[in-house]
Amino acid sequence: MTKVSVLVAVYNAEKYLCQCLDSLLSQTLRDIQVICIDDCSDDRSPSLLRHYAALDSRIDVITLPDNRGQAFARNEGLKIARGLYTCMLDADDWFSDDALEKAVAVFECHPETDSVLFEVQMVESGKAPYGYEMPPFECLGGNEAFEASLTWRIHGLYMIRTSLHKCYPYDTTCRLYSDDNTTRIHYLRSRTVRRCTGLYFYRQHPTSATHVVTVRRFDYLRANESMLGQMKEAGATPQQISRYENHRWLNLVDVYMFYHCHGRELPAADRKYGLEEIKRAWKSINRSMLDSRTASKFGYRPMPSWLLFRAQEWIYFTVRGLIGKNR
Repeated sequence: MTKVSVLVAVYNAEKYLCQCLDSLLSQTLRDIQVICIDDCSDDRSPSLLRHYAALDSRIDVITLPDNRGQAFARNEGLKIARGLYTCMLDADDWFSDDALEKAVAVFECHPETDSVLFEVQMVESGKAPYGYEMPPFECLGGNEAFEASLTWRIHGLYMIRTSLHKCYPYDTTCRLYSDDNTTRIHYLRSRTVRRCTGLYFYRQHPTSATHVVTVRRFDYLRANESMLGQMKEAGATPQQISRYENHRWLNLVDVYMFYHCHGRELPAADRKYGLEEIKRAWKSINRSMLDSRTASKFGYRPMPSWLLFRAQEWIYFTVRGLIGKNR
């Protein structure tokens, strides 16, 4: 059996794709399968993939007829993964040459381990790379790792046993955000979670979909609901459910801030849809589970009606905006 399968979802990534694939082909661990899934790109990405596949038989290319998003694309790749372990690499990111070898070594030294985190270096144009800060740890139980991932005290760039990954493929509820849910479920279902010293270089883009004004920002709320359902199915404890409801509430207020600050920049239909999504999420949260410190803070109070909640948010974010302008 192949040691590692790497899932690379590709969409219009010609600018960075060569660096990504070169980092995989130069791995010190040679026994790998690179699965590239072209998500209906309309740039030179498909021809680059064909070129690399002709150079190295370890590269498999899947071509999708329609653009379906990263989570769907990765799931298509996961279907043909034959590695004992699987990880993903975004098409604009890259690994250090020894990253896969370092992760596999942890699995082999600790047979009870199901997930291994890479060390992450954040790369942003014009800035020196910097590490993703996590609390120091060598080994976490699955429940501990899951709870740490709820607020991303530990990140979501890791290698996992393929058998576990195929039991829990990527959540495709939304185009954005819902794949985060898969990471959390993987940690929850892991016996232990460890880390390695192999480097994952994560490229940050200020123009990415999570940083620009788009109706897709409201997907975060639906992705959170999907996460809650998966947690219940996976046997999360009442304490974990309560903690996640608090997380959902904070996200709701954050998305409302996006609506308050940028709603007028969206088309009228998108603005209406966004407000309806916020209202639906507001109704769905079990507000009796909210932490009293959060629920007593102005701007975060649950409020007895939707209209009062909206009034609170308007006052809260208007005042915050005025204070920010006067600084």
